[in-house]
Amino acid sequence: MNPATVGFDLDLTLIDPRPGMIDVFERLRKEFGVPLDGEHFAANLGPPLPDVLRTYGFDEPLVASLVHRFRELYPELVVPGTKAMPGAAESLAAVRELGGRALVVTGKFERNARLHLDALGWEVDRLAGDVFAAAKGDVLLAEGAAIYVGDHLGDVVGAKTAGALAVGVATGPYRAEELLEAGADVALGDLAEFPAWLAGRAG
Repeated sequence: MNPATVGFDLDLTLIDPRPGMIDVFERLRKEFGVPLDGEHFAANLGPPLPDVLRTYGFDEPLVASLVHRFRELYPELVVPGTKAMPGAAESLAAVRELGGRALVVTGKFERNARLHLDALGWEVDRLAGDVFAAAKGDVLLAEGAAIYVGDHLGDVVGAKTAGALAVGVATGPYRAEELLEAGADVALGDLAEFPAWLAGRAG
């Protein structure tokens, strides 16, 4: 295989921010006096935050206020307790070892995504935030990505939009079978399986 450009989703693919996500939603619930379900939010990470908040029926000014406060609280409440997913660092390294480029393409607010990469000491060739589903595909296509790895059905859509191989990891809200049914070309249990899979493809 020629050196490939490989894109990765962030939440529940490369990192596990769930405890902090629950904490920040609880803070928002108390500060704004609105019914927010942090457990559900943390278990279904993927779509952009404004879209999630609109599902509660909030008006746009309230959505904007909640998003602004969420982003203010994020560095304190989410970043410090976030852990790398099993195999994440090794997967990024595996791409580099083959002479490839590693991208992170995520629906997360880009500035906060950068904080995670810096906290974990990960260097990537491109970080693109605030994109989801087909919009991820636009970034992947522009970067010439051959593979995109993610845990969400929206990640499968992104890969397919770019004409990239869709690699699903069953570390988010969907089982491997559901990712395959949605069109993933490959489904792995987690990123710990990715370096060997990539090496086998290269071989």
